Amino acid sequence: MTHPSTARPPLGLVTVDTPVGFQLEGLKKKATIQLMGSRLWGRFNPNHWDPVYAAQTGLAAPIQTGEMSSAYISEMCVNNFGANFFRGARIVCKYVSSTLANEIITTHGVVTEKTAKGKGYRFKVDIWADNEAGDKKTVGWVEVDVGVGV
Repeated sequence: MTHPSTARPPLGLVTVDTPVGFQLEGLKKKATIQLMGSRLWGRFNPNHWDPVYAAQTGLAAPIQTGEMSSAYISEMCVNNFGANFFRGARIVCKYVSSTLANEIITTHGVVTEKTAKGKGYRFKVDIWADNEAGDKKTVGWVEVDVGVGV
């Protein structure tokens, strides 16, 4: 059971009153080989789980699949927008650099636009994931309706 003081509202942290410039609450994940080599993420390609094979192909370490970074960003969006993220949201991501095994990845988001729509707003948020050195790995944006049709 979640303690009431730490429970999030069911529709997320972003409300119709959220201003442009608001920073989403991000999250941190470690790129672990155990996940990178699972059947769901990258088992078909040893570049995602085998350090020897990855080195033979010129990589410094096994690389995480792009879908894993997208999953981290999506989790951040669910944490911040709640159920609104599942109602007509649009997410666009581009993978700009490989995520290496054991890197710590942090997700970020900043509200850049807020457009009136129905009884609420359509929020546009710049999103990205980077490593502990600040190197961007994935960049993009998401649009989510909040309070529309409520």
